[in-house]
Amino acid sequence: MDTLAAALRTATAGLKDSDSPALDAELLLCAVLQKDRSYLRSHPETTLDAVQAARYAELTAARSRGEPVAYLTGKREFWSLELKVTSATLIPRPETELLVEQALALIPPAAEWEILDLGTGSGAIALALAKERPCCRIQATDLSVDALAVAADNARRLQLRNVEFLLGNWYTPVAGRRFHLVVSNPPYISLSDPHLTQGDLRFEPRQALASGADGLYDIRNIIAAAPEHLLAGGNLMLEHAYEQGAETRGLLQGAGFNHARSFRDLAGHERISAGDWANPSASR
Repeated sequence: MDTLAAALRTATAGLKDSDSPALDAELLLCAVLQKDRSYLRSHPETTLDAVQAARYAELTAARSRGEPVAYLTGKREFWSLELKVTSATLIPRPETELLVEQALALIPPAAEWEILDLGTGSGAIALALAKERPCCRIQATDLSVDALAVAADNARRLQLRNVEFLLGNWYTPVAGRRFHLVVSNPPYISLSDPHLTQGDLRFEPRQALASGADGLYDIRNIIAAAPEHLLAGGNLMLEHAYEQGAETRGLLQGAGFNHARSFRDLAGHERISAGDWANPSASR
């Protein structure tokens, strides 16, 4: 049977269409062995047994067909949290950590805020906020029963008990309630965008990706309904596509939000927009 080093060389060569073939090969082998990447480097001459070799071949073949590594391994790290992911959830991505970072900049460390995460998926945003602000109470909604099951399982494994997961579309499960902060990574890709048929996006849940003809259908709805669910002085913060910053700020301003602003990712793209709700009728 192959050594780990030989297996990695073969797998890497077979994943030439991937953007990161060597990394993919390592992560898949780690999943088979239930070891970390340092083990691969320190034990290159270890031999795979027949069961391990067969499983590795199965995973690398699936990856060569384009299936995301996160779905094949069943996990993805986000904000230093190891999250379970399945084909029912979006794969958490680094750009969404910018939303968490900016949200934490608003929330005082000892605050006891009520926070709402719309379309929680795997629970990535809600759980990151729950970890960093343990005195806050976080509600997280999603339309998918399967996604909520994944998110709840992540909360149990991470022992984060200040999050509640609710089934329903956007604000429906929290009718009549108001929050200090509403956050969301909603669908924001146009239905006609060719990227939906490329790469990892082919395998991710379409309802969590695509949003109308211009990609802004759900963002419009979230912004329009937000005033009914924000306390005076509360904030709405949304992730969006890199070219949607100006339009999202315009929607926030049109809905009566103050200080509409956008935040740039490490590549210099506007990826997060936010607004403050100062309407005195949104009483505490």
